[in-house]
This record gives sequence, structure tokens and C-alpha cells, in this order.
Amino acid sequence: MPALSDRSRNLGTENAFVVLGEVARLQAEGKDVVSFCIGQPDFPTPQNVCDAAIRAIRAGHHGYTPSPGIPALREAVARTFSRTRGVEVLPDDVVCGCGGKPFIAYTIAAVTDYGAGHEVVFPNPGFPIYRSQILAQGAVPVPIDLRESRGFVFDVDELRSKVNERTRLLILCSPGNPTGGLLHRDALEQIAEIVAPYPDLWVYSDEVYCGLVYDGEFASIAAVPGMLERTVIADSASKTYAMTGWRIGYAANRALAQVFTRWVTNTDSCPPHPNQWAVVEALNGPQDEPAKMRAQFLVRRDRIVEGLNRIPGITCQKPGGAFYVWPNVTELCRMTGVANSEELRRRWLHEAGVAVLADQHFGTPVTADGWHVRFSYASSLDAIDAGLGRVREWVAKNRR
Repeated sequence: MPALSDRSRNLGTENAFVVLGEVARLQAEGKDVVSFCIGQPDFPTPQNVCDAAIRAIRAGHHGYTPSPGIPALREAVARTFSRTRGVEVLPDDVVCGCGGKPFIAYTIAAVTDYGAGHEVVFPNPGFPIYRSQILAQGAVPVPIDLRESRGFVFDVDELRSKVNERTRLLILCSPGNPTGGLLHRDALEQIAEIVAPYPDLWVYSDEVYCGLVYDGEFASIAAVPGMLERTVIADSASKTYAMTGWRIGYAANRALAQVFTRWVTNTDSCPPHPNQWAVVEALNGPQDEPAKMRAQFLVRRDRIVEGLNRIPGITCQKPGGAFYVWPNVTELCRMTGVANSEELRRRWLHEAGVAVLADQHFGTPVTADGWHVRFSYASSLDAIDAGLGRVREWVAKNRR
């Protein structure tokens, strides 16, 4: 067999899908598993959105579209970004793609040169595709730790020490995955002050959970004076509208829109045509269903945080947004003789029938903070209660 490239052999992945595959295999063997491993709303896509897709199909919207998306969708995204971020975004600034993920790669490729030593600062723990795409695009990954003592947000002084003339991109994610941490306006203003002196430094603002904020209001760094021009605003329909499988994401930046368009042309040609019309309806239509979903996620958040904090050896902060909790299980590992969070994850899956993710799935464990696991509470209250009950039973059996 001919050799593979180093880039392909070493390409990272999103371990939520790896664990999901493991869960599927166990379930196929007949094992009962309560899964908290995937960040996917368990709600159906709103009916008006589905109806819009059906109308689009029946109207013959089956073919290619312009690479950046149909005008109606770009206009809807521009209006939504302008209203929710408090900035002026024009339709020509917007490019639509097959989900939000491609824009991570497109942005890194657009602002760094392969092998030139250009650095990308990104959150750790964080969405694993950040690091894998930084390496795949030939840039230098520079992680910055999100510490539990700070509510899992950047230490501004540490960020200042990481940025230099080689830094070409800073990745922000608020609300964050896996911690649910939220960057408020004052923190974003401090980050903007650090970025300002570096003319070649861009910001990628991953805002896919912006519709799921529970404590305070969502804020985008693009709204800080002087930051809109150098910020890529990235979002998708997946989380807010329960449209993960529809694969429509979008990003906005006036200077980079044409570059992103060429990348779309080179990769996917265009997003799926009828799905674009569905997202037009999602953005322009009634927002009652997304509001109901958010309200239910808030109930679930409070239930799972309260339940986790009642289990010996576990402490859990209340996240400000998204649908993840990132409980500290350091003491539980000690109490049960488990070496680390990954061993705990495996044992919970095979011994308790509970699927979660561990520190190593989201970067390098922050040693000073101990061990953590991620629960996605994008699942029913019954599933949350059942899963926590199994964890409590496992702890009772294995506690030393």
C-alpha cells in the first residue's frame, strides 16, 4: 500500500464521535447505556423549518447555489448578526458553508502560511478541531488554559504573555465547549486591548452557542470598538435550532468573505440547497421553539449541576451557557483508586452504563485543576436522573 502523508496520519478528530461509536457498538450488543457524550439537542427541528425545506424541494431547489449561499440566507444571517451582536453586517460579508466546522479550517488557512511559524492561540480545554486544524494547516498551536478558579475564562495576563508578532489568530469560544464558560463584555474589552497593537492578528469568535446563554447576556468581541474588521463571527443553525444534521453554518468578515468563498468552491462547492431555505425560515420565522428549547436546557442545567454536586467526590460549577457541564472528579478518582479522568470515563461506560467524555478529549489536562469529565445535558430530565443514579451507585460500590 502506498504511504500516507504525515498530515493525514496525524490528523486529530472529535472524540465525541469516537465515543459515540463505542456507545453504539455496546448498545448493538444489548448493553443499556445512558449517553451524555454528544453535543446534540434531543429536540426535533421546529416544524416550520422542516416545512420550509419541503417547500424548497417541491419548488425545485435541488441544484447548485452560489458558493457563499443563496442571497436570502446571506441576508437573513446579516440581519441576525447585526441585531444580536450590535454591529453592522452586510449580506456580502457573509459566507455560508456545510456547518460551522469548515470555517475553522478556512480561517486558519486564510491568515496563516504553512510552515512559516505563524501561531494560533486557542482555548484549552476546548473544541478539539481547533488544535487538529491548526496543525493540519501548518501553523503553531499555542494553548491557553481555562482555569476552574476563573470560571473557565482566559487569564488576561496569561493571554498577554502568549501573544507576539508571530501570532496570526486568536480563537475565542463563548459560551464555551466543554466548560460552558461565558466571556462577558468586560473580559472581551480586555482581550481587545491585547489584540489591538498587533496589526496582523485576527480573531475567530466561535459563537455557535450564542442562543444558549443563561446568566447575563451574550456578548461578541466584534461589538468592541475596532474589532469588527478583524473578527470572524462564526455561527450555525445546529445548536440554537436543533439542526445538527442539516449542516448549515455561516461566518462573517468583510475582508475574508471572498477568501472563504473560494475555499467553499474548492471543497463543498456550496451548502445543500434546500437546507439553506430551511435556515432562512429558522432565522426569519417565529422564535418560540428556540426559546422553549433554551428554557428546557436551563432546567436541565440546574438539575444536573445539583445532582452532580450531591455525589461524593464530585464538584461542579454552574455554566453560564451552552449545554455542557465540566465537573471536577479529582477527589472521586482518589476515593475510588482511579488513575485519571479517562480511566474513570471507561469504567463508567463499561461498569455503570454511563457515557461521558474526559479531559484528554479536549486538549491537554490542566494539571493544577485536577481531572474533569464532560456531561452534555442535551438529553431528557429522565436520562439525567437515570445517569446520575447510576453514577451514585457506582461510587457507592467502588468507594474505598
